[in-house]
Amino acid sequence: MQTITKVFDDYDQAKRAVTALEAAGIHSSEISMIANNKTEELHANDDTVSEAGTGAGIGAAVGGAAGLLTGLGLMAIPGVGPVVAAGWLVSTAVGAVAGGATGGIVGSLVSSGLDDEHAHVYSEAVRRGGTLLSVRANDGQVEQVHAILDEHRPLDPTELGAEYRKSGWSKFETAEESMADKQDEIDRARRAM
Repeated sequence: MQTITKVFDDYDQAKRAVTALEAAGIHSSEISMIANNKTEELHANDDTVSEAGTGAGIGAAVGGAAGLLTGLGLMAIPGVGPVVAAGWLVSTAVGAVAGGATGGIVGSLVSSGLDDEHAHVYSEAVRRGGTLLSVRANDGQVEQVHAILDEHRPLDPTELGAEYRKSGWSKFETAEESMADKQDEIDRARRAM
């Protein structure tokens, strides 16, 4: 089994990709979606999104009628903030944080087989409003999954990472990691005085 992960700039693109994957016979239990709750498309019906915690209420709010999209739930992932998410990857990301393990979304992506650099870029893309899809596919489905995802125009992680680095970004950090780094700098400066 292989895991194929892509990130989309537009939530609707990702939603259409999920629909196409399910129509092609990929079971919804093999698909994970994490969409930043800041995404405009998710707020078409703010009352429904803010009042519903999980399940069909969120699915209806984001336009899902069956499969993965009806199981979307609202939650917070450290460093990303509020997201609408569903699938096996989400439980891994949230479970890692709840269990005290490091990594959260980055660790979950790396443990699913994504290289570290792309995991950081994809996590940052979600923080900035993107939608991540991760699909577990058996060997006979890998080519088909790639074709379906590519048809819906995912972002190129190499180009995206280069764009982020131009603005001074180096890696995805949760707020806690960022604060710890800043405190280390302050402590080093104080010792040097």
